[in-house]
Amino acid sequence: MRVQIVDILGRYGGEICVCDIERHFALSQPTISHHLKMLRDTGLIDSEQRGLWVYYRIKPGALDPLRALLNQLD
Repeated sequence: MRVQIVDILGRYGGEICVCDIERHFALSQPTISHHLKMLRDTGLIDSEQRGLWVYYRIKPGALDPLRALLNQLD
């Protein structure tokens, strides 16, 4: 689930509203919010409240260590 969320954020290439993330899953909003919180707590994503909605984005450079590890496997 969290990998899928990061993938969605990466495909949008910028910020995405939580409402747009929710439509990709057949899960309740609290469940999705829990996974988003875990991703924020690990430092992979940032969020910003704008009115009623929260927008998410991947932190710049947050995935660089993973990319480096995957490149070593080639």
